Amino acid sequence: MALSLLAADTAQSQSSRITEVTSPGGIKAWLVHDTTLPLIAFEFAFLGGAAQDGPEHAGLANLASSLLDEGAGPMDSDAFQRALADHAVELHFDAGRDEMRGSLRTLSENRDKAFELLRLAVNEPRFDSEAVERIRASQLAMLRRRSTEPNAIANDRWFALAFPGHPYGRPVDGTLDSVAKLTREDIAGFIGKTFARSNLRVAVVGDISAEELGKRLDEVFGKLPAQATLTPVANVTPQKIGTVEVIPLDVSQSVVVMGTGGLERRDPDFIPAYVLNHILGGSAFSSRLFKEVREARGLAYSVYSYQVALSHVGLWFAGTATKNERAAESISLITHEFGQILKDGPTAKELEEAKSYLMGSYALRFDTSSKVAGQLLQIQLDELGIDYIDRRNALIAAVTLDDLKRVAGRLATAKDALTVVVGKPVGLGG
Repeated sequence: MALSLLAADTAQSQSSRITEVTSPGGIKAWLVHDTTLPLIAFEFAFLGGAAQDGPEHAGLANLASSLLDEGAGPMDSDAFQRALADHAVELHFDAGRDEMRGSLRTLSENRDKAFELLRLAVNEPRFDSEAVERIRASQLAMLRRRSTEPNAIANDRWFALAFPGHPYGRPVDGTLDSVAKLTREDIAGFIGKTFARSNLRVAVVGDISAEELGKRLDEVFGKLPAQATLTPVANVTPQKIGTVEVIPLDVSQSVVVMGTGGLERRDPDFIPAYVLNHILGGSAFSSRLFKEVREARGLAYSVYSYQVALSHVGLWFAGTATKNERAAESISLITHEFGQILKDGPTAKELEEAKSYLMGSYALRFDTSSKVAGQLLQIQLDELGIDYIDRRNALIAAVTLDDLKRVAGRLATAKDALTVVVGKPVGLGG
């Protein structure tokens, strides 16, 4: 669905189109009312996510999210899936480290059935033994595949090394051992403690009025507990910084993941750091890493850097995949480029080109109703304010070279990164 209401006219106020709706029962949501097409996109999240799994239950949030549309209320899995298909309703759930998300997409004419199915999934999931074992088997098969995939191995190992004893150190998908042991009681207990009105965030776009949305919010979520019973998660900093671990794997290329401390999303310097990262490795074809690692030396087909802003830590990553005999050289060059941009900063030309791209491409995040709803949900989760869409490009435009130099002083160099290499890299041991 091409939805231009938030993307077409950048000179016009965007957030003025967003209404904060409060249901009669006190549940809040952000709404963009648009009748261009007879569709409703409904995105929501419960704070918690895989960080609530517990030390012995890695993969619990992920397994639970995969079961929420596998039968609810009077309908078993087959009946529930038929009801979704018969009414052209798209309903999905997934688990991240810090929240569990849900997504509903429906034609306006099928809204009654769509919201009833969502209500059942959220309030009365069945977790029938047949569905649990079938989805568990699927998750275990996926984990076996991941155990041979270099990127998955590298990323899981990076988080395990960086956050020992912390929830972020556990894989969101779990392990073969942990997923095999999860019980129906574990799954139901997880949903019971995390699905509550207090930690709910909702964003809706499409053919639904504020008055109707208020009623629907109470219908779907009104009977949930008022308060979630989440286990507190501590703020954390990555460990093992400055070390390199090689995981031997018989593949022709080595996968490299390098990570270090970054900035949290609500940090005032996050936007300057975002611009700095774009110049270093965030742009597919114009970044320094692309030009030096791929174009100038042909060391790798892809090389990148990116920020990760979790609820309890900010991170800055770089990575590549390269021939085993070029892995050490690639790591050295990435380290050098990190150091150079943090020491000397970018040029004025690089800054202006980055700002132009980041501002111009922002509208692409709002070209469908689902994308708009997803953006509004993420802005809520990041606590950036309902007017953030108005302010975002102005924040980018205001970034100066002095800002980037200041931010560079707050960020660690790649020499301080924790590096995980999966493959048979020459000269790196393992």
